[in-house]
Amino acid sequence: MMIPLTIDNQKVQVPAGATLLDAARSLGIHIPTLCFAAGYKPSTSCMVCVVRVEGFKSLVPACGTRAVGNMVVTTCDDGIKKARKTAIELLLSDHVGDCVGPCERGCPANMNIPLMIRQIAAGKFEDAIRTVKKDIPLPAVLGRICPAPCEKVCRRAQADGAVSIRLLKRFVADVDLQSDNPYRPECLQSIGKKVAIVGAGPCGLSAGYYLRQAGIECTIFDDHEYPGGSLRYGSIDQNILPLEVVEKEIDPIMSLGIIFKGNIRVTQGVSMEELKRRYDAILLAVGELSDGQAEKIGIETKDNKIQVTRPEYYTSRNAVFAAGGCIGSRNLMIRAVADGKEAANAIQSYVLGQENSVNRQYNHPMGRLEKQELELFLKQSSNFGRIEPNSEILGLTAGQAQDESRRCLHCDCRKADSCQLRDAATGLAARRNVWPNQRKLFEQITACEKIIFEPGKCIKCGLCVQTSKNAGEQIGLSFEGRGFEMKIVAPLEKTLTEGLQKVSMDCVKICPTGALSLNEMIE
Repeated sequence: MMIPLTIDNQKVQVPAGATLLDAARSLGIHIPTLCFAAGYKPSTSCMVCVVRVEGFKSLVPACGTRAVGNMVVTTCDDGIKKARKTAIELLLSDHVGDCVGPCERGCPANMNIPLMIRQIAAGKFEDAIRTVKKDIPLPAVLGRICPAPCEKVCRRAQADGAVSIRLLKRFVADVDLQSDNPYRPECLQSIGKKVAIVGAGPCGLSAGYYLRQAGIECTIFDDHEYPGGSLRYGSIDQNILPLEVVEKEIDPIMSLGIIFKGNIRVTQGVSMEELKRRYDAILLAVGELSDGQAEKIGIETKDNKIQVTRPEYYTSRNAVFAAGGCIGSRNLMIRAVADGKEAANAIQSYVLGQENSVNRQYNHPMGRLEKQELELFLKQSSNFGRIEPNSEILGLTAGQAQDESRRCLHCDCRKADSCQLRDAATGLAARRNVWPNQRKLFEQITACEKIIFEPGKCIKCGLCVQTSKNAGEQIGLSFEGRGFEMKIVAPLEKTLTEGLQKVSMDCVKICPTGALSLNEMIE
């Protein structure tokens, strides 16, 4: 028997017993879910999949509502979005844990620092440099001169000193540059678009690095003979940053196919009008402006800073972008590099005629740890104090780098990239402080040696409870308590290891958040 109904003005027929979620999916209509998984009984606990049914007084969960003949269903309107957002924000109010580590949030380039650290600890130096250069194209340079804002927020500092993130980044960069084949990212074939970059300092080099990977042809103009800007011609002590390191790190960037034209000052050697005729876009990455410099190129300024819109980096002139010191970014080399990357993304969208899409992914911060919480994190790391190199000039040895990496507390979530709660919060632009709540203490329980359970990230969907029951676990898992105090436990005061003898890995896979995850730190 087939049941006819209408969903978002589309007619559909589904078999008897099908849910509204089944019906919507048969039409290719997406309804977000969190506590639901195919093949499991719906718990209808998260209320993220609510929809509107004509004639019903309130919204209903699509995952648990059976289709009835001639139903008229709306899957998305302002009221539905608001209800879904409220459901997510209620879950976030009770969430205990970080999506990304404080170090990654503190890095202007948002580099995945915890991943780099784990790769170094495992001796996977080639993987580590790929992780670094995804976001930072000048790590050997920055590994020597960056003021390391990431270390200022490192939680290990509460115990015995922050992890030496800057020196670890420098270590993998130096290993790479000293190899026979330094890392170079793959670049798409030319897409027929050309960009002129004015300024060959960290910001301009960074922009060219990312534009070339996108298949965009780049020419960098600079009033010096060689690329490098302040790295080469500034006042940086060469004992700290040798010119050889600068040249070695710039060479792989330029080898991606970037054209360099030195000894050319824009507005004198070449005009802005000429650049606009020859190129699809222009990026101004000229560092701090001298008096009257912006006026010569016809750009709107304020307090001698070029005015741009964020996150597009547009200036007042069509097809002209600006980034770095000339727009007033704070005086950090890492900020200039980050600006270059962000401007490259904006320019890529512009030349392709696309909307500039900035991924504002939701990030849940846990805040400062209590003493007992810090002790839990410390159990997952080595007990070494901060390791200082034998020589600041020489940096860390391989053994020191690996030992220092093992000091990382692994603050970031082990399933941040696959967490459905985070995805839903991002999609609905949810906020965490809408429903003020006293933060619970962070808990971390090791189960079956390879599994970590963090109760503060659990949304009580019950999928792990069903998994253990379906597998015939002798003890299994069950709910204990009610409301916000409800939690998942092994019954009869047994341990999680005793409860999950057969399906611990299956429970990790089905968990929609980072509550159950693999403890890859043991590898």
